[in-house]
Amino acid sequence: MINVFIVDDDPLVSGALKVILENDGDGEPITVVNEADNGKDAVSYALGNDCDVILMDIRMDGMDGLETADGILSEKKDTKIIFLTTFLDDEYINKALTVGAKGYILKQDCDGIATCVRAVMDGKTVFAGKVVEKLPELLNRKEHFDYSEFDIGPKEQELIEHVAEGLSNKEISERMFLSEGTVRNMMSSVLSKLDLRDRTQLACFYYQKIRI
Repeated sequence: MINVFIVDDDPLVSGALKVILENDGDGEPITVVNEADNGKDAVSYALGNDCDVILMDIRMDGMDGLETADGILSEKKDTKIIFLTTFLDDEYINKALTVGAKGYILKQDCDGIATCVRAVMDGKTVFAGKVVEKLPELLNRKEHFDYSEFDIGPKEQELIEHVAEGLSNKEISERMFLSEGTVRNMMSSVLSKLDLRDRTQLACFYYQKIRI
């Protein structure tokens, strides 16, 4: 029996996935052991319980899927996470790879999700066909900066990119659904990790070292 945990803020999607997974008879049986509709509850459950595979949406209010996955994988590195999303976005795919996901599947292709779950359990990595087409270009880009060397997570990466765009703390807080105080604290943490003095240096660092 493969135990699956579904994280999606749309109950209709979670319900449909549960029906598809538990009624698929083409291999080892799958059961959905729990569902969560937000990142905070997902991290709490995943760190306190054992599940074989987590199916996770990327865009959720508050803590998004990438940040949620980072919070889980930082404590339980062997967790198998498959992102399930409607967005065929280069930035999301890059971050999913960086954070350590085992798959990136489009919700439009969810009829085959049971096969993907079993494949991940067999040690494989799974991608939607349209994602596979993008991988050669994405993996060969020079913009692949190793954030993990500096202990910088997905949410901090997003902050850096917004700073490089010239956004103010207020604008960043609105984009990231965070308080301005949280943005300031995150900024201080990022500057410390990269040994930079201010946001101007951070923006320069981004264009010199990351997006080259």
